[in-house]
Amino acid sequence: MSKLKLLLKDWAWPVVALVVSAAMLAAAHAFERFGHLPPCPLCLRQRDVYWALIAMILSGLAIWRLVPKRRFLVALNVLIGLAFGVGVVVAVYHSGVEWKIFPPPAGCAAAVAVNPLEIKDLNQAFHVADCTAAPFYILGLSMAGWNGVVSLVLAGLSFFAAAATVQR
Repeated sequence: MSKLKLLLKDWAWPVVALVVSAAMLAAAHAFERFGHLPPCPLCLRQRDVYWALIAMILSGLAIWRLVPKRRFLVALNVLIGLAFGVGVVVAVYHSGVEWKIFPPPAGCAAAVAVNPLEIKDLNQAFHVADCTAAPFYILGLSMAGWNGVVSLVLAGLSFFAAAATVQR
């Protein structure tokens, strides 16, 4: 428990959240590049959450460095938790689409495959990975499902870090 408290102390939690966000993006890009698993539009929305987190955390840490107020750090941790919460919502929706619980958004079905080097008309249909088909499951969860679990844990830790910062 003392190691967890060290991770939640002062600026440490935002840095951990930053590193985990970058690692999640790296893993997603590795699955795409080396696993040859093209992302669907909902996969890209899940990545957007991590990109936004990285930008927010870097900005927040820069501001906190200039004005090191505890209230600001509490607010930053709460915002990080809320952003991870958005990640949970997007992941749950994506998993629901894969399980056919929710309808897929428009543009989430595969269209005609196009070689990007032969594009002559930007209005022609492009190949889009299917949002309803998970490439694989691990312990009953797809990549979207595991992303939701990770985001949920990180959201909880962010709120815990905010509470721990208030108590100091």
